[in-house]
Amino acid sequence: MPFVTALLWRATLFGCLLPAVACDDDPTGPQSTIEVTRMAGLQGFEAELDSLRVDLQIPGLSAAIVQDEQIAWSKGFGYADVDAGRAATPTDPFHLASLTKTFASTIVMQLVEEGLVDLDDPVSDYGVDLESQGVILVRHIMTHTSEGVPGSRYSYAGDRFGKLDQVIEGASSRTFGELLVERILQPLHLVNTAPNVKQPTAFALTGLDRDEFVAGMAKPYELEDNGVVRSDYPSYFGTAAGLIASAEDMAQYSIAIDQGLFLEPETWDSVFTPARSNTGQTLPYGLGWFIYHYQGVKLEWHYGHWTANSSLIVRAPEKGLTFVVLANTSMLSRAYGLGGDANVMRSDVARLFIDSFVIGDEPLP
Repeated sequence: MPFVTALLWRATLFGCLLPAVACDDDPTGPQSTIEVTRMAGLQGFEAELDSLRVDLQIPGLSAAIVQDEQIAWSKGFGYADVDAGRAATPTDPFHLASLTKTFASTIVMQLVEEGLVDLDDPVSDYGVDLESQGVILVRHIMTHTSEGVPGSRYSYAGDRFGKLDQVIEGASSRTFGELLVERILQPLHLVNTAPNVKQPTAFALTGLDRDEFVAGMAKPYELEDNGVVRSDYPSYFGTAAGLIASAEDMAQYSIAIDQGLFLEPETWDSVFTPARSNTGQTLPYGLGWFIYHYQGVKLEWHYGHWTANSSLIVRAPEKGLTFVVLANTSMLSRAYGLGGDANVMRSDVARLFIDSFVIGDEPLP
């Protein structure tokens, strides 16, 4: 199904918001426009995705699509560094925010396979002390069901998920960063992926040159008072957030999952099986991943949302497809409120990919 777009791209949009681009100070003056004409397939998808970037006032966007265990497409849009005029590319490192949770889940489940952790262990066994109306288990943290009566309801809680740092370290006597680098990043040769550069000890585990890595990163921006301004990335790194990666590296990680690496098949099945409440209600989250069904297709997905960064991964394993998109403001997620009702289709960006390639029949290269 071809895309039909009749959008006017305002040259002043980013010029007035970002100082690197000149603009006319008179808002009533003439505006330069570009008409996006009827385009089918990947060309139309790219045009639509970039128009969404402009609408969301995101300076830089990086994206990739996996098809049948190969990166079929990747592209950068806008600027990784506005002041320097550096265009975004699919190999630029972006902060992932909560996409980090998917990696943490993999590490925890490896420890489960090794008999070092049981999902039904009370987290208090690992020194985790959280307010509750019952006994909080490891599975409650991983499925966002630890608040109120544990296991009774889904309530997204990134700070509680971060307590898995203590579970990992208590069970293995190794930090999350150590196991992440040793078991995932280095085996996959993900040279554009690393723990937060503001955590020098954790970053050093990669053996990468920190100055070179920082120079290549997308720079942080945020939307304030209807304007995009330079911002700062958070300094945290742990199981809840703080990993940095490129779109192509995230695509390679998804390919590794498709290939059944890191975990046994039955363990992967449990990761991507929706949790059930104490009363048997199906919940929207598995073990570190959201699960959503749309028009008969199972979607495994996660979003990231934090200061000056946002991200999205959508996997459709039955179709052999994955979509990764990373941004250097929070607007990729902030605009849609994805964590509350856990509905990936609230995101225009996710919907564009799903309707085009997962449900639709648009061709990829």
